[in-house]
Amino acid sequence: MTQATENGIDMAATVVALAAEATELQTRINVLRQELVALNERMKAISAAPQRLPSR
Repeated sequence: MTQATENGIDMAATVVALAAEATELQTRINVLRQELVALNERMKAISAAPQRLPSR
């Protein structure tokens, strides 16, 4: 193989690896966003709880 061919193969492998990593990161971002939404809902429920307690 020539140096140019090896460089082309290396470049293609790098692009494939980076694309796979980008996909994994995007998936993780989506999971974290969903967890933030759930956390926000729990925080709202917790902050509203004292207002629902019967007054003495």
